[in-house]
Amino acid sequence: MAKTVGIGITGGIAAYKIAELVSMLKKDDLDVIVIMTAAATEFITPLTFRTLSGREVLVDLWDDSREWKVQHIGVAEQLDMLVVAPATANFIAKAAHGIADDLLSTVVLANTSPLLVVPAMNHNMYKNQAVQDNIRTLKEYGYKVMEPDSGALACGVSGQGRLPEIGSIYNEIKKMLYPLQDLRGKRIMVNAGTTCEDIDPVRFIANRGTGKMGIAIAENAVDRGADVILVCGNSPLETPAGVKFVPVWGAEEMCEAMLKYQPACDIIIGAAAVGDFRIKDMAEQKLKKSDNQSEELTLTLVGTPDILKTLGKNKPGNQIMVGFAAETENIIANAQKKLESKNLDFIVANDVTMEGAGFASDTNIVTFISRSGEIESLPKMSKQDVAAAILDKVVKLL
Repeated sequence: MAKTVGIGITGGIAAYKIAELVSMLKKDDLDVIVIMTAAATEFITPLTFRTLSGREVLVDLWDDSREWKVQHIGVAEQLDMLVVAPATANFIAKAAHGIADDLLSTVVLANTSPLLVVPAMNHNMYKNQAVQDNIRTLKEYGYKVMEPDSGALACGVSGQGRLPEIGSIYNEIKKMLYPLQDLRGKRIMVNAGTTCEDIDPVRFIANRGTGKMGIAIAENAVDRGADVILVCGNSPLETPAGVKFVPVWGAEEMCEAMLKYQPACDIIIGAAAVGDFRIKDMAEQKLKKSDNQSEELTLTLVGTPDILKTLGKNKPGNQIMVGFAAETENIIANAQKKLESKNLDFIVANDVTMEGAGFASDTNIVTFISRSGEIESLPKMSKQDVAAAILDKVVKLL
């Protein structure tokens, strides 16, 4: 029997994009029930979705229904999954506080199937503390919340708030409808974030890494049934649910933590932006300008541990290790050297100078290089999709 997906559409400019999503789901022979808020119908008509879904579009809580005795309860009971996209700040606030004043919000409360929320709004609205608190509440309820993309917004500004690519939403729906469990029984250790090396009690040196790639890998691995250890340096991102979280600061601390857990792991993936140098002698007090008001400060740096190389030397024969090579030139050649020197099974190379592939980006453009010499280049895709591709390759090696 075909699965049934509810698509809730709220009043954002991105509502028109959901027509493509409904079309893609119907091509998979899924039954799609579209539920629109009154505001959503100001952006795109119900007729469009009725044509694409082959079903009546539900808008009014008070409409008589021939199919369900109590419409919002009947709809909720029929769903194998509910998606709200785009999800406005208003909808997110109502869902977080249990408000049910229209058809979609009542269906959400009556729904017991997996729920995917896809926010899309102005950058400042998305970053507003009230919205972030409400999103955090939805996650605590067990709802899956996709991060919006960054870029030019319909309001004329640029920032985080764009609806994710329809292909990414589609992939997330398929993953939630048909969850892979191909890593069940496996323990994976992932490192993420940037390492920080103290100059004095106030200052430190670091890099542009945010942890997005590593955290995406950890989340995908949890979804696929793995037992996940996330060794994470400095990162502005929230800790993903379901992982054993090991926070660290510097490269030496990260190396020690990973060596501690290595023997118990089947798979290790090094996605952290580990600094190559640390301060030779950290100052015990805050460094100040000298009496002559000199604008110069000389710091002596020494190397940090090469974490994956260290782990590679201790690698048991049945352990799979994957690394990253974030390069700015000679991408393939430099990545191949790291593949060999660190004793990796394959390496993920990317040119961080390319648009859509650098630090803090929502997307990545990567190339897989295997020990056999095989080279596979992937197109630009979301970091969540890159994470899935990496784990697909790991599964093949298993």
